[in-house]
Amino acid sequence: MGDFAPRQLWQTACSSFWFVPVVCVVAALGLASGLPVVDRLVGDELAPYLFPGPPEGARSFLGAIISAMISFTGLVFSITVVVLVLTSGQFSPRVLRRFLRDSTIQWALGVFVATFVYAMVVIRTVLGTNGDGAFVPRIAITVAFLLVLASVGLFIHYINHIAQVIRVSSIITGIATETEQLLERLWPAEDIDPPPLRQLDAPDAAVPATGAGVVVSVDEPAIVRRAGREHRVVELVPRIGDYVPKGGPLFRVYGGNGEVDWLTEWVVMADERTMQCDLAFGFRQLVDIAERALSPGINDPTTATQVVDAMHDLLRRLATRRLPTGRHTDDAGTVRFAVPQYGFADFLQVALREVWFYGSDSTQVPERIELLLMDLADAALPEHQQPVRRWLDIVRPVVDERRRVSPDLPGTASSPV
Repeated sequence: MGDFAPRQLWQTACSSFWFVPVVCVVAALGLASGLPVVDRLVGDELAPYLFPGPPEGARSFLGAIISAMISFTGLVFSITVVVLVLTSGQFSPRVLRRFLRDSTIQWALGVFVATFVYAMVVIRTVLGTNGDGAFVPRIAITVAFLLVLASVGLFIHYINHIAQVIRVSSIITGIATETEQLLERLWPAEDIDPPPLRQLDAPDAAVPATGAGVVVSVDEPAIVRRAGREHRVVELVPRIGDYVPKGGPLFRVYGGNGEVDWLTEWVVMADERTMQCDLAFGFRQLVDIAERALSPGINDPTTATQVVDAMHDLLRRLATRRLPTGRHTDDAGTVRFAVPQYGFADFLQVALREVWFYGSDSTQVPERIELLLMDLADAALPEHQQPVRRWLDIVRPVVDERRRVSPDLPGTASSPV
């Protein structure tokens, strides 16, 4: 399977909430075990610059660190849980993954727990009292003091960071930026035409899903290489981000002979969509925030227009480039693997359909959508014009009627008051 499985495992670990804290704890255990040994080797050569107290003072000092750090850790964990609950209820449950992958939250918990574990291990190496046989790991205790200072600084940064990331503008901007980065990584602007896919007959074999889940990613180069060796053409049935039930169609295989179950080794399925390769999921998260803002219980059309602003930039980037067809070729230029793709009309539908359904009665949203569509009509490539015009035919009559009935209504929603 090459490096596909290790790469997926590494990406999953790095995006997990527990990974950074575990790394910090392991590092703390190694440091707490090694520094007392260094203390015994160095002796009192660095004593003027290190912790000066006797064994009893060292125990009291480390005990205070242990008590303080476990309180710090509990406070940070409580704040994080409250933020997750509020964010899920106010915006969308699908944005929780961003907070779980937030590096500041992970490092705050990691450093606090690591400092606690470090002090717990070091206190065991303090021996005796003031008589013979007493041992105080002065270097290790000084490092514990430095870790406490680092924890205090990180706690201040954590509080400021949490106050910033729960702002609706920060959440919208963060999702939009992540979606933009994925767009530029997956679909860089280029004018290369892939070769056409030859006319295919009925598939020679079908590969069902071995378990239920959402298709997160596939190893396209590996499938192309093996399909080329076996003279096959492989077609992925669902799009990236689609749900497939157990036993549902996952691949169709044309040509060749022999077993095809190896295809399931090159696809990753999960219980929810991710931003790894699923560009439409970025739009899905933004639309969810807009829907929640337009609900009667919240009634916040200004937030919905902020979402439309963010999607405007993303849609303009899509409208001004030729989108890939999902056809992947071998070294000879023959199409060996086909992945169904979202077209520009699909992205426009995902971005606008539900926002228009819930926000067409709003004062701000319809005119902001009209402004978005008018800009896309000017900027879009010819092959993307038709869905834009179709949406304009839906939106413009509603906006014109609103202006006729309420002539004092502003002519643009670009600067809502």
